[in-house]
Amino acid sequence: MQLAISNILQVVNVTGLGGQNIMECLTSKQTINDTVEVVNNISFSEKKDSHLSDDEINKFLDDISVLRTLLEQKISAIDNINQLLQKISWLRDLNDECLKLLNILILVGKDFHSTLTKGFTPLDKLSESGIAVSEICNFKESVDDLLDVLDDLEMSFFVFPKNEDFIEINNKLSAL
Repeated sequence: MQLAISNILQVVNVTGLGGQNIMECLTSKQTINDTVEVVNNISFSEKKDSHLSDDEINKFLDDISVLRTLLEQKISAIDNINQLLQKISWLRDLNDECLKLLNILILVGKDFHSTLTKGFTPLDKLSESGIAVSEICNFKESVDDLLDVLDDLEMSFFVFPKNEDFIEINNKLSAL
């Protein structure tokens, strides 16, 4: 009789009343409890800490304004340099000393251009996020113009004067 009662208790313990394994039910309940705890903790933290203060938002907006101003200042400086370089492109009959200085100026300018272009990647990320889009675009255009003016100077004073076709056309234009 005791063996029969023991067998009945094993069946009840293993299958429960609905035929579901009690161990499976306990495991499911623990999984659900664990998930509830994780979601509850995250939800509580979010409610408690998620709101940005007005000061944090204002600082972010101020930083964007500072970036815009900085880019506008850089654009102005680069555009000024571009105008100065363009004036040099109209000079003629430079002696060797002037050509040496011009060569140094071109090299320094190209180094400056290289330094400026290294900052493009972080600016691209900001622009893609919709931050200071027009200022970044204008900055890149000014930097591109800088390289164009430097290339023009190099071509005008160091490449074309050695080109026979250029010399011939230049002489014809000068005769007019």
